[in-house]
Amino acid sequence: MPEFVSLPAVGPLVAYLAPVGPPRPVLVLPGFINGDTATMALRAFLRSLGHRPHGWGLGLNVGAAHHVAEGIDRTLTELYHRYDEPIDLVGWSAGGIFGRVLASHRPEMVRQVISLGSPVRLDSQQSNLAGVSEFLSRFYLQTPAKIDVDEIPVPSTSVWTASDGIVPPEACQQTVGPRAENVQVRGSHSGLGANPAAFFVVADRLALSMDDWKPFEPPARLRRLYPSLESHEV
Repeated sequence: MPEFVSLPAVGPLVAYLAPVGPPRPVLVLPGFINGDTATMALRAFLRSLGHRPHGWGLGLNVGAAHHVAEGIDRTLTELYHRYDEPIDLVGWSAGGIFGRVLASHRPEMVRQVISLGSPVRLDSQQSNLAGVSEFLSRFYLQTPAKIDVDEIPVPSTSVWTASDGIVPPEACQQTVGPRAENVQVRGSHSGLGANPAAFFVVADRLALSMDDWKPFEPPARLRRLYPSLESHEV
C-alpha cells in the first residue's frame, strides 16, 4: 500500500525530474498471476513522458505455458517490425524473466531489459510463490526447477528491494558488467508496479543512449530513494 498511496503525490515530481529522451517503444511484461491491468500505472507514467508503452495482451501471466512463450515472441516480433527498431523490455517479477529470455533469443530485436524484482538465479523452492506454481503446474504451467538468466547479450538493469517479501533479494541481483547493473529501491515486491523510485529508474534508462551506456545515477533530490547509492555501496 505505501507505494500505491505515495505514487499520486510523488509521481508528478518523479516525472518532472525524469530525463526526457526520444520516444521509445516499450513492451511491459506483468508479474506472475497478473495481467496488463497490473502495469497500467507504469504504462501511464511512461506515456506521460512521450514513450509508446504496450501491454503484453496475453491475459494472466501463468508462467512458461506454450501460449505465453509463443505469444510474447510474436508480440515482440510485431512491435519490432512496426517501429523498425529494437524494443525496450520492462518486466515485473516473472515478466522480467521472460524479458531476459527474449533478449537471449532475439538480441537484435531488444534494445535493453529493465526488470523489477525479477530473479536472475533462483531455485523454485526459494520463492514464496512455490506452492502456487506447483499447483498450476498440474494443469498447464511449465516452470523449470531452477532459473538462471543472469547474463544476457543486451544492456540490463535489475531493480531490487531488500524488503521484497516474495523473491530473495540476492536472487534479483545480476552479475555486474560493462552494461549490466543492479539498483536498489525501498519498497515491496508487490508494490514495484507503483513504486516512484522504480519508475524513475525506468524513465532514466529509456532516455539513455545505448551507445553511451553508463550506470544509473539519480539526481541529488532523489538519492535517498536508492539505499545502496546513498551509502555509496553498489
